[in-house]
Amino acid sequence: MKKIGIRYEDKYKMERRVPLIPAHVKELVLQGFEVQVVPSEKRIFKDDEYREAGAVLKEEPLDAELILGVKEMPIGYFKEGRTYIFFSHTIKGQSYNMPLLKDMMESGINLIDYERIVDEKGRRLIFFGRFAGLAGMINSLWSLGQRLKLKGMDTPFLKIKQAHHYNSLEEAKAAVSEAGKEIAKKGLPESLAPLTVGITGYGNVSKGAQEILSLLPVIEISPDNLLTLKDEKDLPGNVIYKTVFEERHLAEPKEKGKAFELQEYYNHPERFNGVFEKYLPHISVLMNCMYWDDRYPRIVTKDYLETLWKSGNLRLEVIGDVTCDPDGSVEITHMGTAIEDPVFVYNPETRKPVMGFEGDGVLVMAVDILPSELPRESSVAFSNALIKMLPDLAKADLNAPFEELDIPLPFKKAMILHKGVLTPDYKYLEKYL
Repeated sequence: MKKIGIRYEDKYKMERRVPLIPAHVKELVLQGFEVQVVPSEKRIFKDDEYREAGAVLKEEPLDAELILGVKEMPIGYFKEGRTYIFFSHTIKGQSYNMPLLKDMMESGINLIDYERIVDEKGRRLIFFGRFAGLAGMINSLWSLGQRLKLKGMDTPFLKIKQAHHYNSLEEAKAAVSEAGKEIAKKGLPESLAPLTVGITGYGNVSKGAQEILSLLPVIEISPDNLLTLKDEKDLPGNVIYKTVFEERHLAEPKEKGKAFELQEYYNHPERFNGVFEKYLPHISVLMNCMYWDDRYPRIVTKDYLETLWKSGNLRLEVIGDVTCDPDGSVEITHMGTAIEDPVFVYNPETRKPVMGFEGDGVLVMAVDILPSELPRESSVAFSNALIKMLPDLAKADLNAPFEELDIPLPFKKAMILHKGVLTPDYKYLEKYL
């Protein structure tokens, strides 16, 4: 009998998500698998729900051949010959997780990363992205209300709470809708006009953020129109302006007169200069929802923020950095924040962050595990995708040579390590080790 394990999430205090919900555990048990679950008081689905589904409640260490988690597993956790599936945050060569990758290699394990489970067109099949966008926008609107209150402005955004305080996504949406009705009816303070929200990216994360923003009275405008919006007269004070930015708005070819080509940007980002900063003086709330690695230009730099700040042209109140790459596309995001301590204020002049809502500068909301603020809905969606392929993986002989592995192709594409060795698609990680 093949055994599948679900470990205890220990990286974050408020990580409540699960990779498999009890209903899908029951499906696996009926198919003849033993499912082991490490007890957890914080998990959104309770131990009794798993026990009733037929799972075996078992303390660490698990003796399952296949072990599932959500976030990174700790160094020293891994046992030779077993297969682990989780978000390893190693595929960009992230320096903070290279010791983890080395430990997994030395342990001789198989590693499958959810982030690389994709279809033939490279589209992710198992993800939390939409829920990161949903929670990220809820939190950013809440943050905006709290920040403006400190500046003496009571706005309808004060009706919104941090996402994890709601019992469900529907309850959160209802609160945002109430704020939207009040904005439409009473308007916003004149000093905020025009209130603009910029959103980078157009994938699942961006769609989640836009889903929440759409509950407010919103008018979508193009990036070009954003640049001239403040010059228009008689703008209504009871609407919010939304602008979605694509790659062509973030960068331009270094070669003068050359047209922007998306594939060239992907393949040769070194041929491009970042141009996003020209939009920053026109944005009130920036939602960073795009993929980024260090080959690409940053969209917010410390140098430019200092220039804007000193010139008095910085109207940016809140950055919702859903992407949450430390020192990444938003350079002032020096770290991901915890759900229980979610925001900091960055002072562009001193270049120092202070946790909380108070202080001079720009407020940054950079919670690293946003989907865990909507744990039930995000876990159900994730598990719905995972269960479709998991039985075939669990039945397979994972000790066969990598070339001969008979497992669902998306899992094979996502296998970073096989018996502790980097697989062909991930040999590039050697340079980061």
